[in-house]
Amino acid sequence: MAVSKNVYELAQERLELIFKEFDTICVSFSGGKDSGVLLNLCIDYIRRNNLKRKLCVFHMDYEIQYTVTIDYVDRILEANKDILEVYRVCVPFKVTTCTSMYQSYWRPWDESMKELWVRQMPQGSYTKEAFPFYTEKMWDYEFQMHFAKWLHQRKDAVRTCFLIGIRTQESFNRWRSIHLNRKYQMYHNYRWTSKIGNDIFNAYPIYDWKTTDIWTANGKFGFDYNHLYDLYYKAGVNIERQRVASPFLCEAQESLALYKVIDPNTWGKMIGRVNGVNFTGIYGGTHAMGWQSVRIPEGYTWKSFMQFLLSTLPEETRRNYLKKLTVSIEFWRTKGGCLGENTIKKLQDAGIPIEVMNHTNYKTNKKPVRMDYLDDIDITEFREIPTYKRMCICILKNDHACKYMGFALTKEEIYKRDKIMEQFKNMML
Repeated sequence: MAVSKNVYELAQERLELIFKEFDTICVSFSGGKDSGVLLNLCIDYIRRNNLKRKLCVFHMDYEIQYTVTIDYVDRILEANKDILEVYRVCVPFKVTTCTSMYQSYWRPWDESMKELWVRQMPQGSYTKEAFPFYTEKMWDYEFQMHFAKWLHQRKDAVRTCFLIGIRTQESFNRWRSIHLNRKYQMYHNYRWTSKIGNDIFNAYPIYDWKTTDIWTANGKFGFDYNHLYDLYYKAGVNIERQRVASPFLCEAQESLALYKVIDPNTWGKMIGRVNGVNFTGIYGGTHAMGWQSVRIPEGYTWKSFMQFLLSTLPEETRRNYLKKLTVSIEFWRTKGGCLGENTIKKLQDAGIPIEVMNHTNYKTNKKPVRMDYLDDIDITEFREIPTYKRMCICILKNDHACKYMGFALTKEEIYKRDKIMEQFKNMML
């Protein structure tokens, strides 16, 4: 009877293939636990097998990070500089923020804000001048796509592989990127790879690892790791919610206040660097940030409260919310949203006027339901029903994309996305 291999053995097999097949290998390293283990595995592989080659490391330095994270990045890069070729990128691309009603993005290393930088730019960093493809309109994720082709050409490589430390356990989107059929080709049909350009591939050697596997590897092999996770543990943060990412994303609002305790010096500089940081740090995850339990001010309906909130916003931000709201109202009135039988019954029992249709073009057992926006409704499926309360929550959360409402992209956003994908497609040529 064949003995099944553990995730470490499978990762070693994948690394063996990668180091055999690709002349240029680059690890995307954020300073987090997953990319840290992946980098350590590659370093260990090179040293154990006495390979006479260097490993590229791509690190996007976002300027604002925990000091302990920066120390970890500096430490592991310095300790292995004999075999690493480091591309530490300090570029003012656009990065999403959910801390401000005035701006939907911020720019790390923005020259116009140099006096407010939270720290000095690291020596030897690659700035925007190094990348001819950079433009001020570029988002961080766009930069990553272009960097891949830039490095491939710079190294005059035959085949280039970018190693990404994503794990399917982390999110459904990551599971989908590995397990579902993709538009782009894989390398020799290895499902843990994807083609991103001509002779340029992404690979996910630890995609099947669990969080416990990450910490087992660190303990068993004595890998250096980001000691921010020790501080998270002491602060009572659940092991599955301990992440090193941009502190201004919507997903980070609840933990933003930890900066004040863990890294007070950085916190003081962050307040003056990005709009709304202090408010979000104080109120993230509370009623003030608009969770479902938020209470309406006396004398208001949710619709009138929404109108009040919109009146306080900058013109461009207000137009953005109104545009999304208008499209959503029209959608629910004409096409209808898909709801389950149990939810439909609750609406009918509550005497809410709805029109239930039997057929939909979507692949679902749910039925399309036409209805007008409600002010509010107290049912478990609150987030499935179009209400002005949910719109208020989006505004209070500075959720510019209205993810909380489950809104689809607008035509303008679809156009922008398609333009980016067109650029991506051109990289394949």
